[in-house]
Amino acid sequence: MEGPGLGSQCRNHSHGSHLPGFGRHGTCAHENKELAKAKEVLPLVEDSSNCDIVRATQYGIFERCKELVEAGYDVRQPDRENVSLLHWAAINNRLELVKFYISKGAVIDQLGGDLNSTPLHWAIRQGHLPMVILLLQHGADPTLIDGEGFSSIHLAVLFQHMPIIAYLISKGQSVNMTDVNGQTPLMLSAYKVIGPEPTGFLLKFNPSLNVVDKTHQNTPLHWAVAAGNVSAVDKLLEAGSSLDNRNAKGETPLDMALQNKNQLIIHMLKTEAKMRANKKFRLWRWLHKCELFLLLILSVITLWAVGYILDFNSDSWLFKGCLLVALFFLTSLFPSIIAFLYFFYKTWATDPGFTKASEEERKVNIVTLAETGSLDFRTFCTSCLIRKPLRSLHCHVCNSCVARFDQHCFWTGRCIGFGNHHHYIFFLLSLSMVCDWIIYGSFVYWSNHCATTFKEDGLWTYLNQVVACSPWVLYIFMLAAFHFSWSTFLLINQLFQIAFLGLTSHERISLLKQSRHMKQTLSLRKTPYNLGFTQNLADFFQCGCFGLVKPCMIDWTSQYTMVFHPAKEKGLRSV
Repeated sequence: MEGPGLGSQCRNHSHGSHLPGFGRHGTCAHENKELAKAKEVLPLVEDSSNCDIVRATQYGIFERCKELVEAGYDVRQPDRENVSLLHWAAINNRLELVKFYISKGAVIDQLGGDLNSTPLHWAIRQGHLPMVILLLQHGADPTLIDGEGFSSIHLAVLFQHMPIIAYLISKGQSVNMTDVNGQTPLMLSAYKVIGPEPTGFLLKFNPSLNVVDKTHQNTPLHWAVAAGNVSAVDKLLEAGSSLDNRNAKGETPLDMALQNKNQLIIHMLKTEAKMRANKKFRLWRWLHKCELFLLLILSVITLWAVGYILDFNSDSWLFKGCLLVALFFLTSLFPSIIAFLYFFYKTWATDPGFTKASEEERKVNIVTLAETGSLDFRTFCTSCLIRKPLRSLHCHVCNSCVARFDQHCFWTGRCIGFGNHHHYIFFLLSLSMVCDWIIYGSFVYWSNHCATTFKEDGLWTYLNQVVACSPWVLYIFMLAAFHFSWSTFLLINQLFQIAFLGLTSHERISLLKQSRHMKQTLSLRKTPYNLGFTQNLADFFQCGCFGLVKPCMIDWTSQYTMVFHPAKEKGLRSV
């Protein structure tokens, strides 16, 4: 938090400034002189001229500071606690004062305070990204070590300021930089910050997993085990950390876990070791690559097996029932088979609009967003480390940002987005039509091949006659009826959203949730994406309807801003 801004006056407030070493994961245990000063209460002063330059700096009273500096105050002069004006301005995020003091000769990397830190260190501890950017632009050195032995990136990790971590690495600071004890940021995170972050965040920048510190020769995994940091252990194992490295005492991570008697971590390490040694694990990964082909084959086999059992030449329904139960448990090893029987290949195989960027492009985007004040969750994906296009969303199942995200489809096992949304519509349409014909064909078959007396004996007798005549046809009929119901419902819902609202499923649900949260009705039709029935359909299917409509070409994988439609003076077009 910043110190309270008082405009042109000092008021009776508790001191609002902050000091390094005190926070969620601060490493300074003693109460130093700066903290004592921070606890002082300002007197009630109606005239800002009563403020000394330190207090005026802390509260951001620019005119008072300027007056005192022009009267002869040396901006390089530290106060009684050996803290410079630049330190106080940096820790309270006073950007204009920092610029002013630098223009008057302030030393950008002046050391001060009990922790012998620079203004950059102070700004990082409090998470002031704009101040960090400003100081670096004026030549601050992020590699300098403070009195506790930490560089800038180590402090950002300790205090879990992910945007600052991303910015420092993107500006060139090494993700493998060591502190005074030879620990990398990943080691520090695994040992001192309990939880999945920032360990998981650092892993996205490809740090060394098997580097060791100077003193104990521990890898990041050793440090995570030593701290009992289950989340960090999980992240490091997933990233491929070695289980065989030994530290200075000759201990592997498993040896350390056994000594600490952490049963959960022991189980995790032993399970991971078995999986890596097991050839079946490699076979499973190969099967995962062939998922589509195998699912199609197994779906056909399942259909044939059910029909064969139902038409089996036996009068014992108990026997048939046992076979069907056995088949159910057999196919339950492949849960996705039960969820859907048909795949529309294009929907599954087409890129839904995954956003891609090289490592260099990611770093450029991070720097650009940070320096324009836009490095937040609305514009930056902390999982993909990319600038998020308009209407995109990160899918945690696919682990990627998807352009014009609609949904992660349960029936296809695939994201639906900009690249394959129209294929998904045709998939639903074709599936509905196929199921409709199967239902019609079932009734025709029963009429022509089964002796039924529906009009005379009623529905129950008719069903018994149908089951006795052809159980397999009844099974196919029920399967078709089930898939016809959900595919037709989704098709109608999708076409309504596309044609009348111009929205995706995710956008529609988000607006409805927002409406309930705000306790007021929001019009789903009044959005920048709704260009009218005809234009919505033309834009979605990229169809001109024989020249009657001009479709608007928008590449949603790189669309970051909204602009007006060239034809209707509303809507969007690509930039």
